[in-house]
Amino acid sequence: MAGPGRGRGLALLVWRALMVAWSCCGSGSVCRASPGVNVYLSVEEMRRLIGLDAELYYVRNDVVSHFALPFKLLVPGETNSLHFTWHAKSKVEYKLGFQVDNPAAMDMPQANISVQGEVPREVSVFRVDLLCTGKLDSEVTMEMQLNLTINSSKNITVLNFKRRKMCYKKPEQEEKTPIYPGKNSSKDGRTTSIMRQQELVVEPEEGLVHDSVTEEQDVDDNDDQESMQVTDAGAQGSDLKELPGCNPEEERQNCVTQASKKSAYPTLRIEKNDLKSVTLAEAKTRVKDIAISRERVTLKDVLQEGTFGRIFHGILVDEKDPSKEKYVFAKTVKDHASEVQVTMMLTESCKLRGLHHRNLLPINHVCIEDGERPMVLLPYMNWGNLKLFLRQCKLAEANNPQAISQQDLVHMAIQIACGMSYLARREVIHKDLATRNCVIDDGLQVKITDNALSRDLFPMDYHCLGDNENRPVRWMALESLVNNEFSSASDVWAFGVTLWELMTLGQTPYVDIDPFEMAAYLKDGYRIAQPINCPDELFAVMACCWALDREERPKFQQLVQCLTEFHAALGAYV
Repeated sequence: MAGPGRGRGLALLVWRALMVAWSCCGSGSVCRASPGVNVYLSVEEMRRLIGLDAELYYVRNDVVSHFALPFKLLVPGETNSLHFTWHAKSKVEYKLGFQVDNPAAMDMPQANISVQGEVPREVSVFRVDLLCTGKLDSEVTMEMQLNLTINSSKNITVLNFKRRKMCYKKPEQEEKTPIYPGKNSSKDGRTTSIMRQQELVVEPEEGLVHDSVTEEQDVDDNDDQESMQVTDAGAQGSDLKELPGCNPEEERQNCVTQASKKSAYPTLRIEKNDLKSVTLAEAKTRVKDIAISRERVTLKDVLQEGTFGRIFHGILVDEKDPSKEKYVFAKTVKDHASEVQVTMMLTESCKLRGLHHRNLLPINHVCIEDGERPMVLLPYMNWGNLKLFLRQCKLAEANNPQAISQQDLVHMAIQIACGMSYLARREVIHKDLATRNCVIDDGLQVKITDNALSRDLFPMDYHCLGDNENRPVRWMALESLVNNEFSSASDVWAFGVTLWELMTLGQTPYVDIDPFEMAAYLKDGYRIAQPINCPDELFAVMACCWALDREERPKFQQLVQCLTEFHAALGAYV
């Protein structure tokens, strides 16, 4: 069994959504059957969960917290124990019971306290262990019931907690996997879930080299990625028609099928200036196979412009049939751009090359003819950059408050999580996930793009900390800021900030914090505040992404599941 502090990045998300059901206290907010009773997650437990110094109460001085959630959240496979703090000012008896719907997949939960007795008068902690049998793959529904009774009144307060947990079959013969520095294998011999085991690495230079990909790639003739066959896909058969290319059930199945293949996260350390070590000639060589004639491209309106870069709305003429045209984004540079800036535009544009998913937008072609400034072409999305779109929505809020709904924003978040889940399985680390690096169309379909030209087009989002490197400091995980270490877990951190951007309609995170103080600020446990009108449950998703220990952050598959269920719950009320 994993230790109490391991793999609990989603514990807050799970227990924050606990439904408090009570039978004899009526509809009032104060239950007289349990005087002076407190049941909560302590500061220490919260710090282990998400790195925040706060308490989360279920019952505070007899007042029961009610969260009207019509769905159950998933307990990640590696979360094997949960800790509660409780006490009462006077005599209160309790009874504790558990139920599971599939005993073959999960043992009956066990607590380190007796099944009945008195609530302690002094502050105490009890633990509930959730252990899978390892006999089969299954999603298990678990219920914990805590009854609180006062002898004098015989009134009973019933607290019901229902959750689901993913259990996985233990392989008959475990493969030998490398043990990475600082990561311990499971002490009891159980196979940890794929959420911990997925090995997420890229080659040096940010995974920019995808020339060895064997998939058919002709985005020019088939740039509608809806027709692509992708391995993680969910592009077909999804119950969520409004969420193209993402099937949560397949997300879970992908976790199961890969469970015996991977080990813990390795550390990827990106050396400074690694991109600048690439020459312009090398960058052009990498994209030579997708180069086309500049004559096929007509530039129209300028969509965005920076100091040395521009993004145009362009028209691409079909090579075989000149009568056929299609719109594209055309990224290029101005005449005064340096060779380093041109090289970085080309290399960073290759970050998603060779990858096919309906929520990714890799490059189509490039124009690299001698005597011309290089140009990068991507499929066109008619509402353009997601960050700019969100800010336009915020400006329009006063006149049209219903212009974009909370359900729409969660819908966008799910799509981003789907695309990032695909990248994680393909062992590609984005390193700069943010709304500025996403685009959207009029059907609210969102696609993740590379970060080429982002430093120039969104200069306020990047900062140099004295090392001649412009980095997205406000989106970076602590280990990335301090040690220059990146993994899918640091992408999860950035996703939490991106979700915050969505819920604030494009506001800048940590806007009042000096970039030079960000590392110390995060290390001390501080995070961005909960956005106005953001539900507690959605903020809990963000907060889980910001756990200091990267092993405690959720995986993208878990985020897809949680957000999909939250989206469905919103649909039931909106």
